[in-house]
Amino acid sequence: MTHTPDIIRPDRHLVEALRAIGTATISGEMRNMGIRNAAITGPRPYTPGKVAAGPALTLQFMPMREDMFGAAEYDDPEKQLHRHVLYHARKGDMVVIDARGDMDSGIFGEMMLTYFHGLGGEGVVIDGCIRDAGKAKELGVGLWIKGTTPNFHAQTNIFPFAVNVPVACSNTFVCPGDIIVADDDGAVVVPVAMAEKVIEVASKHAEWEEFSRIRLSEGGDLRKYYPLRADAEAEYLAWKAKGG
Repeated sequence: MTHTPDIIRPDRHLVEALRAIGTATISGEMRNMGIRNAAITGPRPYTPGKVAAGPALTLQFMPMREDMFGAAEYDDPEKQLHRHVLYHARKGDMVVIDARGDMDSGIFGEMMLTYFHGLGGEGVVIDGCIRDAGKAKELGVGLWIKGTTPNFHAQTNIFPFAVNVPVACSNTFVCPGDIIVADDDGAVVVPVAMAEKVIEVASKHAEWEEFSRIRLSEGGDLRKYYPLRADAEAEYLAWKAKGG
């Protein structure tokens, strides 16, 4: 089993700017920048209305091999690397878990999520399940998961193998320290090296889109205002000059 050092965290202003933009705009703009699919497809929002953003701590599960993991839940807690990924957690972090899409393993339960919440953790993205679902939902931590189960994390098919290594969460490549943004549409991955450019282009998009939204709400022509047509540009610039 592999346990690697802590992540390098990006400047918080990048995280907060991406949070404000939202996943839909980020996904679209990253497609225009060459990343065809930035979304972690599979995990769905379990805490509706929650928006979370932060650098990724990663946890990788592997198929169960009994000689590498104790038979009982509490045989040797320090073998349980799902604990170790949380040992690295700081305020504002996200945890992304490659659980192999397994639907029989509750990767985190109430106690682990309570600890993460107490540290100021932002959210958890799992291509798998949690348990103690009702209590977990009440904590305030953002949860993007595939489902729930009463089973503990290594009860059946998988066990935690590596911390803070590149993972494939729902077949989406995630590196430790990547910026994760998650909301009611799902979760997206932004490589830190692309963050400033994503913010630049997405902010421009969001600005003209707000103008278009106003015009459409007033009955404006969809063909003219979305996307913004050339003959609406002067109107948009005048709106912008007045402070929006």
